[in-house]
Amino acid sequence: MVGLLGDRHLGRASEETVISAIRNTLAATAVATAVLAGTAACGTVENLTAGQKLDRAFDKLGEQHSLTLELGLDTDAATLKALDADAKPEDKMPDGIAELFSGARISVSVESKKPLKDSDDKDFSAMALKFSGPKEDLFEYRLIGDDAYVRADVNAFAKISGSPMPGTDELPPEAGAFKKVLAGEWIKVSAKDLRKTGEEMAQQEAAGGGKPSASPTLDAQAQKKLMNDLRQVIVKEVEFKTAGGTDGTEHVKATAPFRTLLTELLDEIRPLAGQLAPGGGGLPTADDLKDAPNKKVTADFALKNGALSDVSVDLAPLAEEAKGKKLALVLRTVKGARTTAPSGATEVRVDQLMEGFFGGLMGGGTLGEGTLSEDDES
Repeated sequence: MVGLLGDRHLGRASEETVISAIRNTLAATAVATAVLAGTAACGTVENLTAGQKLDRAFDKLGEQHSLTLELGLDTDAATLKALDADAKPEDKMPDGIAELFSGARISVSVESKKPLKDSDDKDFSAMALKFSGPKEDLFEYRLIGDDAYVRADVNAFAKISGSPMPGTDELPPEAGAFKKVLAGEWIKVSAKDLRKTGEEMAQQEAAGGGKPSASPTLDAQAQKKLMNDLRQVIVKEVEFKTAGGTDGTEHVKATAPFRTLLTELLDEIRPLAGQLAPGGGGLPTADDLKDAPNKKVTADFALKNGALSDVSVDLAPLAEEAKGKKLALVLRTVKGARTTAPSGATEVRVDQLMEGFFGGLMGGGTLGEGTLSEDDES
């Protein structure tokens, strides 16, 4: 948790990082849409219908000026713990982590002056990222205009990890504004300062021998070729079926053998991996995936009045321990969510937070029962 609140991570929680994350999410969605809809060109009648429906559903999302997506697991803690039942005692999933993952949700929101499909960075007026546990919101980041707002439930993180954090009354005066963070209060910082911090960190990383991160880019011709190649894989490996529903809801189900589909998709992406993720690690090879299960996995796209409502990917076939139990990855669209400035946020400077962190925790504050000081380090 200390790492989460350190300068490295605070620096990365900048406007560019959030914009990049949201744009990459939308880009991935667009790729999936184009690939799935592309089956209409040369697939069966069933695939033709499914492709057209998915294409229209995603088009409706792109026509909106705001969108909130929520990602989470549809399962319980017992099912997650059963997945590593054969692991050594020291490697088993702790109860707290299983509870967290079973009820955790990640939501991303974006608002734009234009339809999302036509929006560029300058068009976004508000963005938000939130990580929630089963009982409470654990971390939130909001970007509204030129201001960024951050809040973290440090005590909840500490309880989950089993590493207690000091109380605000245990910290020295040097902790300053960092006490607000430990208390779980909202803080307000300049988005420009966060962006500058991120740029400085990238320069330091480059000076230390690393490569500064860059946004993934592909030229139009490369994008077109990648789309066509991925479509061919989908046409060959994925089986589509449509089913009716109630209250205007219908389902499009896409089923494919997991290892085969993943291996072939990665084979098509691999030649462009350097452009998609500069400085990132290499993609898994067929040899790396040889032990992955090749059972058929189904993605269920729920359409409400023609618009995408949620996507559920059934992961249970991939784990014998989850047989007969619910284990799915679910992506939902959330209606009516607006990003607003939280009340009572304390305005601070990024350098004040850094000084408070190093002065309060690293420079002499207490951690649990002990006190970290220069004498302790020697």
